[in-house]
Amino acid sequence: MAAFKQLVRFFQNGKTYYGDLVDSSNGKFTVQRLDGNPFDKLIPTNEQYTVDSLLSPIERTPLIICIGLNYKQHAEEAKLPVSSHPPVFTKPADALAGPSEVIQIHPDAQSHLDYEGELTVVIGNDALNVSEEDALDYVLGYTAGNDVSARNFQLPGASGGQFCYAKSFDQFGPIGHTIVSAAQIKDPQALQLRTRVNGVVKQETSTGDMIWGVRQIISHLSRGMTLRRATVIMTGTPSGVGFFRKEFLKDGDIVEVEIEGVATVRNQVEFQ
Repeated sequence: MAAFKQLVRFFQNGKTYYGDLVDSSNGKFTVQRLDGNPFDKLIPTNEQYTVDSLLSPIERTPLIICIGLNYKQHAEEAKLPVSSHPPVFTKPADALAGPSEVIQIHPDAQSHLDYEGELTVVIGNDALNVSEEDALDYVLGYTAGNDVSARNFQLPGASGGQFCYAKSFDQFGPIGHTIVSAAQIKDPQALQLRTRVNGVVKQETSTGDMIWGVRQIISHLSRGMTLRRATVIMTGTPSGVGFFRKEFLKDGDIVEVEIEGVATVRNQVEFQ
């Protein structure tokens, strides 16, 4: 049994701690402090704090792995055929960002800046050659993520069809606000996802529309390739991205990605 239900990180008295989220109903976060870390051992304490904001729920990641074209409606929107295996690309460790950070946008990434709301999985133990049946045993928990994208670097003429660079700028992978323990989520394919831009819903669907579910993704990625603990997997975005709406993010826009009952990231973009 995990030592937490809703894992968070927070700053208090000049130090950073892990904690279990107790309450957030009053606009602040009441947190029970946990000693240790989620990949070795967490030990509950009797100390509680109330804080105004939360950090990324994990301190660092070895890699962010992203799945492309993983919702049926998104594939239809993009008018692209579904491949036999999930399209895979990565973001570097420095793309990781917290749930309320202001994301600084390099001038060359501003013209076609886009959002992609995604159910995000955090791996709890090293995984290699994992079966679909056992795949969820390697999940620390689930959170919300935004696969921020500079589409001008993703277009075939600029990228040769490769997605990685367009999505690899610093802070282009915010997650949080909490990681809900895998034990609390009976079925990751039965969650509701919403993305809002400045309060307006742009994406809304069930994770049941995913072409490859979480079990299949983990099994596929771990085939001959070790998924190290703390690896972050962004499982794909549904229809409604800005590119197909011809609506790109502007300076000061606020993007909020919610996995209902799980987590919410809310980040403002700031053009440098």
